[in-house]
Amino acid sequence: MDLKEKEFVKQVFSKNKEAYFTSSTHADGSDLELLVEWLSPRHDFTMLDVATGGGHVAKQLSPHVQTVFATDLTKDMLENTKIHLNDYSNIHYIVADAEQLPFLDQSFDMVTCRIAAHHFPNPNKFIKEVQRVLKVGGKFLFIDNVAPEDKLLDPFINKLEKMRDYSHVRSQTITDWETLFKSYNLTITKQISRKKQLPYVEWINRTLDSSVDKKRVKSHILNSSNKVKEYYMVNIFNNNIQSFTIDEWMVMAVKVL
Repeated sequence: MDLKEKEFVKQVFSKNKEAYFTSSTHADGSDLELLVEWLSPRHDFTMLDVATGGGHVAKQLSPHVQTVFATDLTKDMLENTKIHLNDYSNIHYIVADAEQLPFLDQSFDMVTCRIAAHHFPNPNKFIKEVQRVLKVGGKFLFIDNVAPEDKLLDPFINKLEKMRDYSHVRSQTITDWETLFKSYNLTITKQISRKKQLPYVEWINRTLDSSVDKKRVKSHILNSSNKVKEYYMVNIFNNNIQSFTIDEWMVMAVKVL
């Protein structure tokens, strides 16, 4: 199943490589502005950006560190990102699985991963690998969509994401992630949760072409309960969805052992 899910990721991101580079959700997030403030990078640092996608984190931090290794499972995505970030000469691109990183133990001063982990079949393997390649005292900055703890709201958003993008595996809850961090001696030092608004048309067109599939997604939202619509702040005008929000978690942790 893991291999199948990872092939899905390659297919989706190869097809939509340019869309993920230009996506307002990925390219313009306010969280990007906080990266330097939170991480306090130094010019002698070597950093790893896991599942770099459009390279937005690598681009943001590149001027502040010595070397960036930007990895991604999808070769086509990396090649496209490299073209766009050609002026950033200290970024090196490596095709790599987040759950099996091709680096020696304690290789990096910082590790980042942004809006990607919901595609990983085995989050525990990913966190274990982050802990392994991070130096003692090194910082891990993680950002991803998260599911609410509520047993009604969690299934809704994960089903929606899967309908719209078959490479989606699961948005974990914050409690899920906190448990994993603790298991691998990553001590959380700072965190924020926020509502992230998604422009519906851009969001659905980034991954879906079929009008039938788009209709299914729209129906899933429109036929949801009032509780769901209120929580996700679904904005509807003339029976058309304008936008909605999802939960996002930004956290920084330090490797203590």
